[in-house]
Amino acid sequence: MSKIDELLTTLDPITLQQMSSVKLMNRTDTKFVTNLQKLERLLEMAQQDYYVQDIDGGRNLEYDTTYFDTRQFDMYTTHQHGHTNRQKIRFRTYCVSGLQFMEVKTKNNHGRTKKKRIEVGDMDLGDETKRQFLGEHLRYDVDTLVPALNNHFSRITLVNKGKTERLTIDSSLRFNNLQSGEQLDMGPLVIIELKRDGLVFSPVLEMLRQLRIQPHGFSKYCMGSALTGQDHLPVNRFKRKLIEVNKLIK
Repeated sequence: MSKIDELLTTLDPITLQQMSSVKLMNRTDTKFVTNLQKLERLLEMAQQDYYVQDIDGGRNLEYDTTYFDTRQFDMYTTHQHGHTNRQKIRFRTYCVSGLQFMEVKTKNNHGRTKKKRIEVGDMDLGDETKRQFLGEHLRYDVDTLVPALNNHFSRITLVNKGKTERLTIDSSLRFNNLQSGEQLDMGPLVIIELKRDGLVFSPVLEMLRQLRIQPHGFSKYCMGSALTGQDHLPVNRFKRKLIEVNKLIK
């Protein structure tokens, strides 16, 4: 058992059913990037204030995600150019259950993120149900979409005991660029995302401050694409983040 898994056994569990009131489908997100060593310290500090999601005894669960984009990579480019009103489309598989969802994430000019999703059995965009869903929620033409990037990672989900926020902690992140064929293991990199409605009190923010873990934007789709051989994609706005991330994974 790893040190992380040992620490997870010290947190009180929360089930999926108990988490039903903490979906936060309309939320503000704040991301942080750190490493496994600091994650261990964070989990030690969080024991009294947070539950850990437990699914059939699993507390660090595997996820698999495939992102689609247009053939011109318009969704990537919109993000890279700094436009706040942007969208992403992905297929996410919960490996422990095998459930798969097609999701459209929309971030508006006020920093609010809305997610729409439906359960699916495959990634065939010729399916009429998927096309109708995308026609209602995605601004891009379905017929221009191609698979762009796959990632695989392990996720810990913490919920504060007031049940007003959710904290996802992703590690063991691996990218597979479906256009270039390049693969990349992100090693000790850890991505933390704090999800909450509005500006409710957050115990973990003080913990992160003490550990000197600063807010750090990290789009798995955009950073993964920039790191895995898409030479024709612009990376100007991501250069500083790419340098910081490379320091953490070496």
